Amino acid sequence: MSRKKEPLNLFDCIPCIKEEFTTNREGDLIVISYPRFRNRFLQRMLTPASKSKDLYIRLDANGSAVWQLIDGRRTVGEISDSLADHFADKADYPLLVAEFIRTLVTQGLITCQTDTTTVKQ
Repeated sequence: MSRKKEPLNLFDCIPCIKEEFTTNREGDLIVISYPRFRNRFLQRMLTPASKSKDLYIRLDANGSAVWQLIDGRRTVGEISDSLADHFADKADYPLLVAEFIRTLVTQGLITCQTDTTTVKQ
């Protein structure tokens, strides 16, 4: 007999930024950088001389506010609660935060952990 898995509540998950991503600031906004290629040989051979060895993702004000609170200790629910003032004009902001976290997991920028499992892409 197989045991039914209970649905995962994203608000109980703890998001963690993957090690290969670097966070930089441009004013109040966050810029995430990561290597174009993980393999150094491929990086040296396939990266054009005029291009950076890294790729960059620039987050908007809302994404930057969420990203800054991802520390590997807070749950998505706690992050959402912390942003109540930032999203004062949006009644459905907890869903916006959860959808942004889900997108980050899907794109491979973060992992989400519960007490016993890691949510994969």
